[in-house]
Amino acid sequence: MRLFLTGLASLCLVSLAEAGTLVVQPVAIPEWKAVYGRVEARDTLAARARVGGTLVSLDVSEGDAVKGGQRIAVVRDDKIDFQVSALDAQLKALVAQLQNAESELARGQTLVEKGVSTSQRLDQLRTQVDVFRNQIAAAEAQRQVVVQQGAEGDVLAPNDGKVLTVPVTKGSVVMAGETVATLGGGGFFLRLSIPERHADLLEMGASLAVETANGALEGRLAKIYPQIEGGRVTADVEVADLPTDFVDARLLVRVPVGKRQAILVPASAVASRSGIDTLRISSEGVESDRTVVLGERHGDDVEILSGLSAGDAVVLP
Repeated sequence: MRLFLTGLASLCLVSLAEAGTLVVQPVAIPEWKAVYGRVEARDTLAARARVGGTLVSLDVSEGDAVKGGQRIAVVRDDKIDFQVSALDAQLKALVAQLQNAESELARGQTLVEKGVSTSQRLDQLRTQVDVFRNQIAAAEAQRQVVVQQGAEGDVLAPNDGKVLTVPVTKGSVVMAGETVATLGGGGFFLRLSIPERHADLLEMGASLAVETANGALEGRLAKIYPQIEGGRVTADVEVADLPTDFVDARLLVRVPVGKRQAILVPASAVASRSGIDTLRISSEGVESDRTVVLGERHGDDVEILSGLSAGDAVVLP
């Protein structure tokens, strides 16, 4: 909490510093509420299988970082290869029939020119050629659809992020639309659940203290959700350099839920003897020691809970 003192305290504590004494006055300091926040991904996305079949390849595991569009698994449906082979055979048959129909059309054209055949027969041969050509086009389009289904066996990452869960294993049978991996993307933040009695005291953009294994970090209250569930209000905190090794990990967060008046003095002015804390007080030119009860430290200052009143002059060391 040392990081979050306002400059007001420092201004109020130096009224008579040049003369060697300090006239103390109450200053406003934040009132903190300690809660736990969870490290969560901003977006939770599912990488789903687009076709049903057997999972023949699984290229990621929990904790891996992936890029959007990266292949993370392969689903193969053996029926697709058979369908492609059947369509290839059908295309060969149609091509052979088309060639035969074109030969018949050429002979019919010759016979009409010689007056042996009729124009009606020639029109029938032309129609037959057109039918075979259209059947070939339809078969080729159908083949492209089947080939595309085979290509959709590649399961792709929907966005950049980290793999959170992989609920399937290599060799398992998956259905179309089944989740192969769950990704967390869009960055990470802390999600808080604060008692609703403090809801009116929360301010957007307020600074918070986040305790991590590597020390305290400063966060910013980025969003307060309007719906209260179970007597608690939900809020999101943005933290630079937030540790994201473990998603859903809980971190201690100190949230400002108001302000209170306190008397602060420099910690160097406090003398401790036999477990008793004292301050040197100047009153009408006479100096004397006064016993005080100390509170929390705020940077280089310490809070005085009792033994000191507003307007007292503290002798600085």
